[in-house]
Parts: sequence; C-alpha cells; structure tokens
Amino acid sequence: MIKLAYVAAPEPSLTVTLMKQCGVTHAVYYPSLETVPNAPEDQQPWGYAALKRAKEGFERVGLGMAVIEGRPPMEKIKLALPGRDEEIDVVCRFLRHMGELEIPVWCSMWMPILGVMRTANVPTRGGAMVSAFNLQQLADPSVTAHGVVTEEEQWANLRYFLERVVPVAEKAGVKMAMHPDDPPHTPIRGVARIISSIDNYQRMVDLVPSEANGIAICQGNFALMTRDLPGAIRHFGKQGVVHFVHFRDVRGTPDNFVEAFHDDGQTDLLECLRAYRDIGYEGVLRPDHYPKMGEAGYPDELTLARLFAMGYVVGLREAAYGKPPVDWGVVP
Repeated sequence: MIKLAYVAAPEPSLTVTLMKQCGVTHAVYYPSLETVPNAPEDQQPWGYAALKRAKEGFERVGLGMAVIEGRPPMEKIKLALPGRDEEIDVVCRFLRHMGELEIPVWCSMWMPILGVMRTANVPTRGGAMVSAFNLQQLADPSVTAHGVVTEEEQWANLRYFLERVVPVAEKAGVKMAMHPDDPPHTPIRGVARIISSIDNYQRMVDLVPSEANGIAICQGNFALMTRDLPGAIRHFGKQGVVHFVHFRDVRGTPDNFVEAFHDDGQTDLLECLRAYRDIGYEGVLRPDHYPKMGEAGYPDELTLARLFAMGYVVGLREAAYGKPPVDWGVVP
C-alpha cells in the first residue's frame, strides 16, 4: 500500500503530532544543502553526520525517513561550467551516505537557472489564495544572463551527470526520483526545460537504464503534461521507475495554470491512487502546494489547508485500497 509522508523537521513539534494523528507514517526531509564555507565535509548538510542526526531525529518522533528532497549545488553540472566534476563528486558522496544510512530515495531535479516559477497569487474557492503561472505575465521575459541554453546542450549535460551518478546510486541502494520542471513549459527566457513532457521523461529514463534512475511524479506538473495521468502512472510503473509522488492538482495548461484544492482540480485523483495500487507502488506520497485559507496567526506548516489535504488523501487511499489494518495499541 502507498504510504503517507509529510515534510517535517527531525524533532518533536505540533506539526509532527498533527500529521501522525492524520495517519502519516513517514517523513520527507528537506534540508538546506548549500555549502557551508570553509567547513570540512562532516560539517556539511549532505555529510554522513548531519544525515545520521536527521534520521535518528525522525526515528525518535516515530517517523521513517523515506525521502530527501534537498539537493547539493548542481548549477555547474546543469550548465557544463568549470567545476561540474567537483559538484558531481559531492552528489556521489551524498548518495553513498544515504546508502550507508539506508535512506531509500533522493528526489533529484533538473531546472537550470530559473527553478520553480510562478507569476501571481489568485483567489479560488471561497476566497482561498493559490499560486498561478501565466507565461504572458512574466515580470522579465528577456533571455537570462546565461544566454540561450538549448535542449541539445541540456540533454548532453544530463547524460554526463547520469552516467556518473546512477552507478553510484545503484551500488548504494538509493533510488533517484527526478522531479519535473515546474512549470513544464519550454523554453522560458531562452532556457530549455527538458524534464517537461511524458516523452522526455521516457528519454531520461532510457539515457541510463537502471532501477536507480527513476522519476518523481509531481502530479500537478504531470497533469499539465497529459490528460491521462493514471495512464502515465501505469506506463512508468510497469517499468519500475516510479520512486516518489507529490500528490496535488492544477487547472490549466503548461503556460497558463492555477493551483487547486485537491478536490477541485482537473484530475481524477481516485483513479490516480488506483493506478498506484495497480502498479504495486509501495513508496510514499506527500501532498504539497496548499492553498492559503486565510488563517491569521497560524504558522504555515499548521494551516488548515494542509490538514484538509491530508484528510482528503487518507479518504482517497481508503477508497482505492480499502481500510488499512491498524494496531492502536489498545484492547477494544
């Protein structure tokens, strides 16, 4: 059965308590993986000691550490700049440490220069606020300082990276889960965004065939790539390369869309969960990209939208899989 996860810090908190009460069993760790200047590797956030502390912290609060989403610096890798081999060495050490600590999945990402992009916050159901992207509303549509970055260059750079890193991940027993471009539109400001279509995802998987070279299905982005998301889940699931799920939804097209409540988007999310069931996916999903529901004074991680999302996902999972067995630790 698919497992429920949440992004949290590896320490006791009201957030962790509430999510466990909702049925969450696993944690997604999102550390800052920026280099600490002039510090040795064992003091870096991707070092063995830091990752071990995080895993032990999650275990103390009763959550399994399932996925790391933070990423070491990789811009030189993506743009084939001097120093990319040194960045690749850091990624390889990071993966080896994950393997030693039995942390199973790294959510990788390939978005040079621009990263995740939105252009506005807009009202949705009941006045809740959601983020939106409209290509025509970019504040600066000009080509970036790096000039035109072509698809051919990006594919060559990605191959160079995967050929060096995937064997390390494979040996370490770590599964890499490539996150899609967000938004999945190409190019933007002269920069090709190649992880932006179902066909390109297949090409990425085929560059270095390995169970370690897999994908993260961020459903909001995938829903903009295809109108048959359950079919895409089954397509990649048959290949054994689905390693992580971001469970969310949108309305629109790759160049003009809005985020949505989980029950208010363009995708049949129940059919998605049935697809994960059918492919035998037993990894984790986490909801993300929550609307702002207007709760004054609440820390962001405790907003009602997050609790609503998790409760909705719990219900969908039960509808798809049936009620899971529960050991409450008490005698009825």
